[in-house]
Amino acid sequence: MLDPDLCWQAVCTRDAARDGQFVFAVRSTGIYCRPSCPARRPLRANVSFHADPASAEAAGYRACRRCTPQGASPAEQLDALVASACRLLDELEPTPTLAQLAARIGLSSSHLVRAFKARTGLTPKAWFQARRRAALEAHLPAAGSVLQAALSAGYSGTRALYEQDDGLSPTQRRRGGAGETLRFTIAPCPLGQLLLASSAKGVCALLFGDNAAQLESELRLRFTAAELQRDDPGLGDWLQQVLRQIEEPERAARLPLDLRGTAYQQQVWRALRQIPPGQTRGYGELAATLGSHPRAVARACASNPLGLLVPCHRVVNANGALGGYRWGVERKAALLSRERGED
Repeated sequence: MLDPDLCWQAVCTRDAARDGQFVFAVRSTGIYCRPSCPARRPLRANVSFHADPASAEAAGYRACRRCTPQGASPAEQLDALVASACRLLDELEPTPTLAQLAARIGLSSSHLVRAFKARTGLTPKAWFQARRRAALEAHLPAAGSVLQAALSAGYSGTRALYEQDDGLSPTQRRRGGAGETLRFTIAPCPLGQLLLASSAKGVCALLFGDNAAQLESELRLRFTAAELQRDDPGLGDWLQQVLRQIEEPERAARLPLDLRGTAYQQQVWRALRQIPPGQTRGYGELAATLGSHPRAVARACASNPLGLLVPCHRVVNANGALGGYRWGVERKAALLSRERGED
């Protein structure tokens, strides 16, 4: 039995989660729609609710052409088209251009790029490059050479591999990171325990946890084949800068960073570093500035290996709620409270 009040609330908020649970019909137009229909909201007095499209059609209403309530929604249709585009990028040889891909899918190039970025956080080109890099990573360990792995992954040579700024050379990646030495230190801090790790390029991990063993284990999982050396004295100055920033957020640590991630993750992390201490941004707000989707921004925040230094704690839900945080919402709240001078 449908609850008219709840159904009307879903129509007013265009709640896509209620799509498929009921449809609403408008007497003045003779049309029925799904709850998330983007058309102008009708008068409540003209609206009736029906369990499914068949019930609405039996009552004499016809389906809305805009929200297609009797089939897949426009958003679901775009989901399917983007999935098809991903398959084509994986399967077609040679790799289609954006114009060719859009023509195969049946969208304009600009529409395809917007839909693709909203669902994956990447343009079709960046998505294809990320997939090809993943294939390279899979081939490197067993390949006889970097060139062999590159050709197997679809590259025409090795030049592009050495232009990637992701912290490790292709030769190091072929050995699973063997040969790289990372120094680390662990110390207590106001948020529990803190691990700071550095490569030859700069800080590559800043992790929070409840105990030292857990943090060292997380570091070893992140850098499985690297040699790890504990170096409390050598990293003492950097550690003090980090601890000082926790206590006095206005005194931000100035340390070289070795950020390793996809092109999109790097883009999000750069944006995070532009948020001033004491301020926050919504996931949707940040996504809008990047031409992306809030879920993609949230995934990049969750992948951030440098707590505090890349301040993903400054991103919150649209309603101001803290949302998630990979090191615990309590730590997120504490960091924001200190930055706002509330402690």
